[in-house]
Amino acid sequence: MRILYLHQHYSGPQGATATRSHAMATALTRQGHHVTILCGRYQGAVTGLIGGYHKGRREGLLRGLRLIELDISYDNAMGVAARTAAFARYAAQASRLALSQRWDLVIASSTPLTVAIPALLAQRLRGTPFLFEIRDPWPELPAALGGLPGPVLAGMGRLADAACRRASAVIALSEGMAQTALDRGAGPGRVHVVPNGCDLELFGPHVAPWRPAEAAPWEALAVYAGAHGRANGLDQLLDAAALLQARDERRLRLLLVGEGAEKPRLMARAGEMGLANVSFLDPMPKRQLAALLAGCQMGVQCLAPVPEFAEWTAPNKLMDYLAAGLPVVSTLSGRAGRLLAEGPCGIAPPPGDAAAGAGDMAHSLAESLAWLAGHPAQRAAMGRAARDQAVRRWDRRLQAARFAEIVRLTAARPATETALVPA
Repeated sequence: MRILYLHQHYSGPQGATATRSHAMATALTRQGHHVTILCGRYQGAVTGLIGGYHKGRREGLLRGLRLIELDISYDNAMGVAARTAAFARYAAQASRLALSQRWDLVIASSTPLTVAIPALLAQRLRGTPFLFEIRDPWPELPAALGGLPGPVLAGMGRLADAACRRASAVIALSEGMAQTALDRGAGPGRVHVVPNGCDLELFGPHVAPWRPAEAAPWEALAVYAGAHGRANGLDQLLDAAALLQARDERRLRLLLVGEGAEKPRLMARAGEMGLANVSFLDPMPKRQLAALLAGCQMGVQCLAPVPEFAEWTAPNKLMDYLAAGLPVVSTLSGRAGRLLAEGPCGIAPPPGDAAAGAGDMAHSLAESLAWLAGHPAQRAAMGRAARDQAVRRWDRRLQAARFAEIVRLTAARPATETALVPA
């Protein structure tokens, strides 16, 4: 089967960003399918292709995958206009590729939501079935966060409606995301949940630990590894660090690893606050991150205090923490809170506290971090429970096999058929 996999932010294993698409595409190639991945130049991503671009693209066959990388740069610090231009350019070139060849299936992995445009065109003009993957529900999340004009959100809503209603199958990363697809008209038999999984070979107790030079030997390290954007709400971590420093808590250091539009401001604010217990680190390749997690004592899952985030998000970093055997402190109730309650393998706010004010959440974070720092035996038990849950429930190879089976059955049926794989 010839599959066109559209993911603008694809990265191979050497990158510093999520590799879900790589894992899913690799599973498809192992089943004998011919997979072409079309991506752009995403900050922190490494496709593995070398050499210059010719007419705005470069391509090659790597690890059994045909990769086409467009010379369309994107990073999390871009403004709205630059992001929109990058999304539009990718959608236009992806549309040309989707219509220029005969494909058995198109996989459109969002975000950005505009990745659905070439899939919809290929279906309408060539009858090609497509699978729509929802990694983040748009426009639901941008609307909840605020900041986008109403007409923009309305346009995004119409595109999301079309993608959900016309896709031969929809894969969502959480039950909450799946519900947004159902609300937009996707048939229940076409919607499936394939969550993020854990890379048990990359992360885990077998990895040699590494700690940054500024970390004192007696400090327990709490790591946040991910984007530094408005949606991540990292001011809560700085406020928690200030509370810990004010009470002369010397057993703990916060590490913020990653990049994003908010990082310069956050670094400046930490300096103004005189936070000696916070360190900012650059994004790092996954293998280096695995060593850092092995050298840390707890992971931190942080998002802005937006109630909708409780069920509409499935952060990849949480899976990395669990795979590494780290207890997790989270600002999220909902899905993340339920995962952490199992074991238990972390601390999350009680259900219903997702809308707590930033000040209340900072206090809760400080208390949870201090408790873990002061209770090494309980911390270690939670870490073992985290790794155990990762092995039992979240092995990414199992998620990839489920993804590949849905793809197989989706492509085997007409694009207009509405009842597909049982959910």
